[in-house]
Amino acid sequence: MRIRRILAAGIATAALAGLGLTGAATATTGTATTAAPASLTPGECIDGGGTVDRSNLSAAHLPTCKGGKFNGQEVD
Repeated sequence: MRIRRILAAGIATAALAGLGLTGAATATTGTATTAAPASLTPGECIDGGGTVDRSNLSAAHLPTCKGGKFNGQEVD
């Protein structure tokens, strides 16, 4: 009888821990979707407070956004 209670408590603890890990994974996934896009339009760069810098091309030979919210990102 005592072993059953201990076993039930252990299973309940594992189940609650699993729910906590699932919630943490969901929270992490949610923040990843709000990340900035890989490349911006010129309008997005300007709206974010930056300027399109064509003098300093990225590795993909695209202009970059200089300053503002998207500083250093490629402008497509």
